[in-house]
Amino acid sequence: MGSDSHYQIPAIDFSINSTELDRGTDKWYNLCKRVREACENYGCFEIVYDKIPLQLKADTFSMIRQLFNLPVETKEKNVNPKPFHGYYGQYPTTPFYESFGIEDSSNYESFKSFTELMWPDGHEQFCNTVVTMVKKMDELKEMIEMMILDSYGLGEKLNSIIACNKTLLRVMKYDAPPSGQYANGHYGLTPHTDKLVSTILCDDQVSGLEFETKDGQWVKLSLSPTSYLFIVGDPLMAWSNGRMHRLKHRVMISGGKERYSLGAFGSPLEGTIIKAAKELVDDEHPRILKDFDYKDFSKFTFTQEGSAIDSEMQVFAFAGIST
Repeated sequence: MGSDSHYQIPAIDFSINSTELDRGTDKWYNLCKRVREACENYGCFEIVYDKIPLQLKADTFSMIRQLFNLPVETKEKNVNPKPFHGYYGQYPTTPFYESFGIEDSSNYESFKSFTELMWPDGHEQFCNTVVTMVKKMDELKEMIEMMILDSYGLGEKLNSIIACNKTLLRVMKYDAPPSGQYANGHYGLTPHTDKLVSTILCDDQVSGLEFETKDGQWVKLSLSPTSYLFIVGDPLMAWSNGRMHRLKHRVMISGGKERYSLGAFGSPLEGTIIKAAKELVDDEHPRILKDFDYKDFSKFTFTQEGSAIDSEMQVFAFAGIST
């Protein structure tokens, strides 16, 4: 993984021919340990993964470009009351950023409904390509979740970390700033921690993603064509009772190229209470957060009170335990 700093996140090989991916073997548990350590120490890791064909990835980004080239009035038909679950764009605070949220995106019929909202006459290639891509990312996400459970010895006790809806797909576009402006970079997306459980992210090789290290340095992050990024969000940190580190990240845009990225997010089910796994609470690791309703927390982050708080501190403002 390229970087302009000596600081690099772990790269973990999940390639299709790897015997390490046979669950229950010593190699599997060694891989689980590496995933856990990466999440605890960095809040993310690079996934080297060859089960998603490069051509499928390229075709997906080609389809995404077509989506963003639609008229604004068409894009704005993608309405969802949940934050960032619909179309987001044309905002003065983030003038170079727009995105779509698409729920249950690995379900063909559900995704077809979205496609027909954007293209009333249909767009079979768009629908088939993106759904195939999301299903591949789903497989990867489910495997990593099982690795996390096994790494804490919980794989036989729990079916999932946090009960989630079908995958929320977010596709994102960052316009290049006007020529000659913002030579040192300009915010495409301001610093934040993710409010969904976890993210698997990929991009079109145009740089811009940066993350903050535990000692406060900002480091550029560049994914290779065959790599993906796993990101720990606030709910996963809460579930792990603070053992896992949330990744604070941002997008800085410069130069003359647009940047496209897509992320598969784990979105908690309606009514989900986020709470630390009891096995991860002990004398050495006392509880750091109260149990909290995910929907209430999500709403709080967009209130006047919540939005005035740094993104990384919102969950503690909402559910922190006073000492």
